[in-house]
Amino acid sequence: MTSETDQPTKPHFTHFDESGRARMVDVGNKAETKRRAVATGRIRMLPETAAMIREGRAAKGDVLAVAQVAAIMAAKKTHEIIPMCHPLLLTKIDAGFTVTETTVEISATVETRGQTGVEMEALTAASAAALTIYDMVKAVDRGMVIEAIQLDHKEGGKSGTWNRQQETAHAETETSPQ
Repeated sequence: MTSETDQPTKPHFTHFDESGRARMVDVGNKAETKRRAVATGRIRMLPETAAMIREGRAAKGDVLAVAQVAAIMAAKKTHEIIPMCHPLLLTKIDAGFTVTETTVEISATVETRGQTGVEMEALTAASAAALTIYDMVKAVDRGMVIEAIQLDHKEGGKSGTWNRQQETAHAETETSPQ
């Protein structure tokens, strides 16, 4: 016999009301806390393209400097392009890059003090940085691949801290044979 608590719960999607219509979540009664999110991604390319970026030889200019500005601008405008995002007063936006032999690894960190998280702003920043890198060097490498845009860390609010590495380790422990 199973109790009611053993029954699978139906997922609750906060951006839909009881009748299934899209809505912006009301965060008016949520506590204002420090919120932080880190998103990462990468853009895969030919070794020659990565070397050109690393050495600053792109015809359009400093690829990573432009991508950094794009990440900042995108984070600030996330609410304008993602329909259910709230406009937020962001207190910090940072984008960093590591150029390997065949990739540019992207990390975007966004912070605020508010009533809702900044995960979407960090993901948007990482995405815009990758798209900007593509735009800056597409004339020499149209085969680049943008991949692995993901949330790696979030903290603040009622749900607390979440880390991809801890989540992955937990999932591997649950699925490994005993």
